Amino acid sequence: MGYGRYSHDAHVALTQSRSGSATSELFSRRGCHELMNPKGVTFRESLDSEAHPISLGIIFALDVSGSMGEIPAHLARTTLPDFMKAMLDAGVTDPQVLFMGIGYADGDAAPLQIGQFESTETLMDQWLTWLYLEGGGGGGNESYELAMYFAARHTKMDCLSNRGRRGYLFITGDEPPNPAVSRRQVHRLIGDTLDKDIPIGEMIEETQRSFEPFYLIPDPERGHRVGREWRDLLGDRTVVMESPDDTSYVAAGLVSLLEDAVPSLDALIRRYIDAGMSEKQAAGIGKALTPFAATLGRDGTPAPSLGSSGLNPTSDDSGFKR
Repeated sequence: MGYGRYSHDAHVALTQSRSGSATSELFSRRGCHELMNPKGVTFRESLDSEAHPISLGIIFALDVSGSMGEIPAHLARTTLPDFMKAMLDAGVTDPQVLFMGIGYADGDAAPLQIGQFESTETLMDQWLTWLYLEGGGGGGNESYELAMYFAARHTKMDCLSNRGRRGYLFITGDEPPNPAVSRRQVHRLIGDTLDKDIPIGEMIEETQRSFEPFYLIPDPERGHRVGREWRDLLGDRTVVMESPDDTSYVAAGLVSLLEDAVPSLDALIRRYIDAGMSEKQAAGIGKALTPFAATLGRDGTPAPSLGSSGLNPTSDDSGFKR
């Protein structure tokens, strides 16, 4: 997938037309859309084409349980066009975006929902608003590791196979990580047969061969609760935001930093302010991005050889480029 041309103006008009809509109006499904059921899916594909010769696969894996539903709602109402514009400004000429929904594998009705990689505003919006927002929450940790598993083993991206360039995986959440990918859950929800469970550390290492992975926590309160456990796994790729409203801008900032689209974090924040963002919001985004920017030497300090997690943000043993 990933065909068609993107129009930022049309995307802005679409989001503005629903700015006052209730979340229940935007996300009206009462179960998993049949086209988003991962069972039996071989691959989701992000492909080059005449219109998009330099495609780049980007996944938003969104926790859709409880209060986490505010992030997909804000994307649909306001900020997804801002993310796309930031991609274009960062020199990512052909972004292709896939949306996932994540819930609790042993308790939710639709714990894993999978869209397609898309390039047009209409189709991106379609998959986003087809997500079933489970609500509720509780009963166990959300199954973020299943999103990693699907991304690592059930996607094909020309950016990777043709150019050795990893895609981006942004997971939003507010629960601790599960210790392993469950072979039982994988078989039930995706259909794959595994010999054994996959420890979470191994799953992250496998995911990083194809993607630049990040875990985005909505606010400092939830960051205090679950941030340490995620930092033990992902280091400064665990990003604690000031507000869930910042998700698009934080994700765009991470891409801009890794794609060398800005010389420093200060330059990125100035770009946001010049585009009309309040200084307060921009400062919050800068605070959230500072730890990761430091691993790249983009906060004014020398770059260390490795991030605090041991994950190298700029290269790895596979030889893949950023």
